[in-house]
Amino acid sequence: MKQDFIFGPMGVLALTSFAVLAQVPVRRFQAGLTGDSRFGDSSSVPHHVSVPNRDYTSLLELPTLFYAASLMFFVTKKVDAIAIGIAWVYVALRVVHSVIHLTYNRVSHRIVPFAVSNFVLMAYWAWFFIA
Repeated sequence: MKQDFIFGPMGVLALTSFAVLAQVPVRRFQAGLTGDSRFGDSSSVPHHVSVPNRDYTSLLELPTLFYAASLMFFVTKKVDAIAIGIAWVYVALRVVHSVIHLTYNRVSHRIVPFAVSNFVLMAYWAWFFIA
């Protein structure tokens, strides 16, 4: 297995983070143009304006463990089909979570991919030490 295959899921998750980050100023400027000048992170900021900020923050928390583990797989030359499969499942779940969060944002729907992604991340780390 080519070791650099691990960079595919890493790149997609990074791209997702950048796409969510781009939503922060877009939604804030849109709110400002419609006369809603409540900017910042206070509780008075409209929900649809603050959601991208919260999603972006989420993409900077546990995914750091994904990036670290991915680099560990690469550096130690342990990238195999199972690691690649787990990595893509993790990224897909995080993308689904972000899409739900940024669109209709039903917590009962987005909690499932978020929670499952955490267990997948644990399995990713476990696989590193097993492999």
